[in-house]
Amino acid sequence: MKKFVAIIACLFIIGINRPGAQPNQDTDKMAWWKDAKFGMFMHWGLYSQTAGFWDGRKAVGNEHFMLYERIPWKEYAKIADEFNPVKFNADEWIKTARDAGMKYFVITTKHHDGFAMYNSPLSDYDIIDRTPYAKDPMKELAKACRKYGIRLGFYYSLGRDWQDPDAPTNWPTKGGRSNTWDYPDEDAKVFNRYFERKVKPQIKEIMTQYAPVDILWFDTPGVISKTESQELRDYVLSFNPNCIINSRVGNGLGDYRVLEQDISGKIISEPWESCVTMSRNWGYIEYDTVYKSPEVLVRQLLDIISKGGNYLLNNGPKPDGTMTGKAIKNLKAVGEWVARNKEGIYGTSYWIRANEIPGHKKTGSTDLSKPEKNTMKDTDNDATSKEVFPKVCFTEKEGALYVFVCSWDGEKALIKSLSKNKTKPISRVNLLGSSKVVKWEQTLEGLSIKLPKYQKNEIPISGFKVQF
Repeated sequence: MKKFVAIIACLFIIGINRPGAQPNQDTDKMAWWKDAKFGMFMHWGLYSQTAGFWDGRKAVGNEHFMLYERIPWKEYAKIADEFNPVKFNADEWIKTARDAGMKYFVITTKHHDGFAMYNSPLSDYDIIDRTPYAKDPMKELAKACRKYGIRLGFYYSLGRDWQDPDAPTNWPTKGGRSNTWDYPDEDAKVFNRYFERKVKPQIKEIMTQYAPVDILWFDTPGVISKTESQELRDYVLSFNPNCIINSRVGNGLGDYRVLEQDISGKIISEPWESCVTMSRNWGYIEYDTVYKSPEVLVRQLLDIISKGGNYLLNNGPKPDGTMTGKAIKNLKAVGEWVARNKEGIYGTSYWIRANEIPGHKKTGSTDLSKPEKNTMKDTDNDATSKEVFPKVCFTEKEGALYVFVCSWDGEKALIKSLSKNKTKPISRVNLLGSSKVVKWEQTLEGLSIKLPKYQKNEIPISGFKVQF
C-alpha cells in the first residue's frame, strides 16, 4: 500500500512540475472571449490613402476598388509612395478602444490587395519597404494592447490576394473575385502554391513577431481545402495553442462563427460574433459621413449579447493614422454608457429569451441555428437594423437577471416576460451604475419599472439588475 501511495505521489509531483503545467488553469481557451462581448475592428491599408477616390473621381467598390476598377497591382502599389501616417498613435487607438468598453482589438495585417501592413520579411510588398513611413504599426499596437490589457487579434485575407498569381476564387462565380487582368488564366492558378509560398510564411511572421497573438481573424477562405484548413489551424496553434481562430479558416474548423453586417435572429449556444461597421464602409471613405448613432450602437451590442454573441465594431482610420471625429465621439458616448452598465454585459450569458418587443413587428433576420452559410457579401453590405423603437433585452449572470430597457416612450416600462405567473417572485430591482432607489411593481401583467429621466444627448437605454 505504501509503495502504491509513493507512486501516486511521484506522479502528482511530476505532473505539477512538467513543462507548461499550470494547476487550476481554465482549459477553455474561449472563456475570456465569451466574457469579453465587445471588440474593436479596424480596416486600414493602402485603400485608406485614396479615401474612396481613383483617377480623379469616386472609385467603384470602395475599399475593394482595386478589383472593381481592375487596377494592375504594380500600379496600385504606387499608392504606397504617398502612404505616410505620421499622426498614427497606437496608444491613443487602444486607449480609445478600452475607454469604449472594448476588450479585444482586431486589425488588418493583409487585406485582399495583398499589401502587408506590418514588417513582412517574406517580400518587400509591405509598409516597411514601400512607404515613406517605413515603420511597423503592428509592433506598436501589440505593445499598446499589452499596456491596456486588451487582447490582440490580427485579420488576414486568406482566399483573396490580388497581388499573388496563385489566388483563385469561386465567388460568386469562378474567378469572380480574382485578379484576372494581371493573371487572366484562372485554370493555371494553384491555391496550394500561394498557400505555401505566402500564407504560411506570413502567418509565421505574424504569430512570432507580435506574440502572444490572441485571435487570428481569417477572411474569405475561398477555395481552401479541408486538408489545408486543418493544416493552417494546426500551424497557428503550434505557435500559440491558446490562439482563437474564427470560422473563416474554412471548412467548419474555426472556434467561432462569423456573421458579417448582420445579427442573428435567435439565441445561439455556440460562440458567434457579428462584425459590423460604424458607418457604411469598412475602410476610410471621405464621403462616407453617415455613422450609426451611439443609441443604435448600444442597441446592437445588447441585441447581440442577449443572443449569446460578441460585437466586433469596425471603424476605418484615416490615411494620416487618426480616427475620424465622428468615430471618436460615438465611441466615447458608448464607453460612458458601458461603464455604467458593465455588470450586465461582461461575463453574462443569454437568458431563456433574448428580448421583448411590445407592439413592434420584427423584421426578418439571420437564423444561426441552421448550418453555417456563406455570409460574406462584399462592399456596401450593411444589413443591420438602424430602427429605434421600444425594446427590452435580457442577459443573465450568477443568478441575477439583467434587463435593458431601450428607447422606451413614457415614464414607466412594463416587462410582460417578468409577470408573477411567468417567473419567480422578484425581491429587488436596482438601476445599474446608480444608487438611486428604483420604483417597481411585479403584477400578473408584468414588471413595471419607473424609468429615469434622460438628459439631452444621453443614450435613452437603462440597465436594471433583477433579483428573485
